[in-house]
Amino acid sequence: MNQPQIPYTIIRSNIKNLYIQIKDGNIMVKAPKRFSKEEIEKMVAKKQKWIEKNLQKSLQKQENKPQYEQDEFVQIVTQNVKELIKITDLRPNKVRIREIKYAWGTCSSGKNITINQKLIRHSKQAIRYVVLHELCHLKYMNHSKKFWELVETYMPNYKEARRELKE
Repeated sequence: MNQPQIPYTIIRSNIKNLYIQIKDGNIMVKAPKRFSKEEIEKMVAKKQKWIEKNLQKSLQKQENKPQYEQDEFVQIVTQNVKELIKITDLRPNKVRIREIKYAWGTCSSGKNITINQKLIRHSKQAIRYVVLHELCHLKYMNHSKKFWELVETYMPNYKEARRELKE
């Protein structure tokens, strides 16, 4: 039973062995010049499961690319901070954007907020949610019922944004 053919590019070279490489969702087959097209096809067919698995990984990496340019991301965060301060009347001392390993945002007892640089890969709604979440910590430094009620007051659909961040 023949499986569907996966599209790939063949690069012939003065090499000993055949190599299959997946980069940015494209399959490249580097083959010795002496290999016939049939030999290459046979090797590719033999490695089809490996190719499909790694192609899937490659495509997932591509999906995880930034949605915005860096300056646009900073502008989105800044705009949300300004708007949400006006609406909530909760004012941090400082807002920074940095890469954080363990959270989407943090709020220190010194009223300093840090927004995770990795949010650049997420929607504007998710970014707004994280900014609001951290601002709400200025009033409640916990995740109590009152904290979540405050978040919901300013963003009734906050659970959608939370779901996005967990995917």
